[in-house]
Amino acid sequence: MLYYLFEYLEKEYQVPGASLFQFQTFRAAMAVLLSLILATTYGKRIILFLRRKQIGETIRDLGLEGQEQKAGTPTMGGLIIIMSTLVPVLLFADILNIYIILLIVTIIWMGIIGFVDDYIKIFKKDKKGLKGRFKVLGQVVLGLIVGATLYFHPEVTMKEKDNTLITQQYEVMEVEGKEIKSIKTNIPFFKNNELDYADFVSWMGDGAEKYAWLLFIPIVIFIITAVSNGANLTDGIDGLAAGTSAIIVMTLGIFAWVSGNIIFSDYLDIFYIPKAGELLIFITAFVGALVGFLWYNAYPAQVFMGDTGSLTIGGVIAVIAIIVRKELLIPILCGIFFAESISVMLQVGYFKYTKKRLGEGKRIFLMAPLHHHYQKKGYHESKIVTRFWIIGILLAIVSFVTLKVR
Repeated sequence: MLYYLFEYLEKEYQVPGASLFQFQTFRAAMAVLLSLILATTYGKRIILFLRRKQIGETIRDLGLEGQEQKAGTPTMGGLIIIMSTLVPVLLFADILNIYIILLIVTIIWMGIIGFVDDYIKIFKKDKKGLKGRFKVLGQVVLGLIVGATLYFHPEVTMKEKDNTLITQQYEVMEVEGKEIKSIKTNIPFFKNNELDYADFVSWMGDGAEKYAWLLFIPIVIFIITAVSNGANLTDGIDGLAAGTSAIIVMTLGIFAWVSGNIIFSDYLDIFYIPKAGELLIFITAFVGALVGFLWYNAYPAQVFMGDTGSLTIGGVIAVIAIIVRKELLIPILCGIFFAESISVMLQVGYFKYTKKRLGEGKRIFLMAPLHHHYQKKGYHESKIVTRFWIIGILLAIVSFVTLKVR
């Protein structure tokens, strides 16, 4: 909103300093500062409110050290993340930008699903929360909305690389190429790094590319569902999900910035996506909210994010990655989420297999998800979280390296 106000003031009255709001970097800096202030200041008030209303976590006895001390810790702290993100975005971002609209829809939609899940667990005393099929249905519907918008909306475009002329002084002199509709994406580690989803339906004959949405939208649904559930599984010990997510989102923020910049996208040989630079404001606000939440979620946690936060985080990460055409980097960049999800699938699958074959179920890990395995081995929560953060940073660096290693 302030973006439009100051745009008007500059255009009509030439108010000194109003032009600052035209710079994405300035608005991004303001967004991260405001989100941090909101998360740390009003986060405390939200925690006190949750405590007064006795909205606390019910902890199952998993035989983990210090677990009993966490019973009753306020949950639904994801509300802090959502509030601290939305306020700066509404103030500083171009809220008519199609990508910003998609992310606002995503954070609210997934927040509602997570909130309902937490509400059922706490107030209905049902430890299972929202039934799995309804949770997945919500994720599928969001995937349909995101996939259909990215495929059909006229403002979701990219520039053809070959038609952009840039001088040696890195000044854009001419942009001859038109903005085109495309569902191409970047493949990491390969020199010829373009993958067009439409190629997979070419066997249908001439004009088959018109039906590429039949493949593209299910892929979007799968990615959103997988990443949001991966983030949900990672939220098991103090500071783990918030910290690793902040690293992932910051990395995606850099990808969004270079993808929205015609000079850097050309230099790095990635797609130039018009209007994608505006994602930087949402991303910095989201990072500020995550870091501000971490102030209270670090060990020993004063609040848990609950599914309100974890499902929302995963959904936002997935949508940003798809928008900037980096969804194939998700197994690397979101390696922590991936490992946590795989550990659960392996544990359950192996247990069922051995029970059927041997009559007695056996386990690969001491406990799944993976972070609980290390707790069972005697590692302190803080050590597990710190080491997972370090791994997350290394994975982010590897993701950056993919830009040049081809």
